[in-house]
Amino acid sequence: MEKIGLEDHDDDQVIRRVIAGEINAFERLVARHGSLVTAIVRRHVPFGDVEDTIQNVFLRAYLSLPSFKNRGSFGGWLSVIAVRTCRDFWRDRYKSKEFPVSVLAEQHEQWLASAMSDERDGAFLERASQKEAAEILDYALGKLSAGDRMVLELVYFEGRSMKETAGLLGWSVANVKVRLFRSKKKLHKVLTGISTKEGVEG
Repeated sequence: MEKIGLEDHDDDQVIRRVIAGEINAFERLVARHGSLVTAIVRRHVPFGDVEDTIQNVFLRAYLSLPSFKNRGSFGGWLSVIAVRTCRDFWRDRYKSKEFPVSVLAEQHEQWLASAMSDERDGAFLERASQKEAAEILDYALGKLSAGDRMVLELVYFEGRSMKETAGLLGWSVANVKVRLFRSKKKLHKVLTGISTKEGVEG
């Protein structure tokens, strides 16, 4: 097969060539959108599982490529696959019970007790960039379902809109709003249990 440079081809042209049988052309899409997928995956799965999850994203994309037609931008379509692959990662991890239950240090509990004393709505989430908060959140999110975890991360930690989150997860906007409300209550219950050392079950 004659090798023709793909650098100047847009995504649709490359996709057509892949579907037509030029399998190696898919590497161009991987190179072009690898940073996008990496950024999404790094925000949602443990560091040690990033590479495998990225590979799963592109494998799913490759296998689903024939269904891409008229789905908008390839990057947007790939983002949806990446988010849902991350959600499935947590579903599988929780199902197999491979995710270790962390033990919080005393300083984490003290920090959380202080943070939770602020009654402002979302006060703790606003501190999520702090090291202690990130470690506590990792523990608390492990108590939630995969769907609850993802909707909280997408809306609160990434600042995505309800509409965008709905599109990424394949839910209705109304479902996102309801799920977000319930997930936030569950997270608050877990965090409150930690801060009072009651061991509330998620």
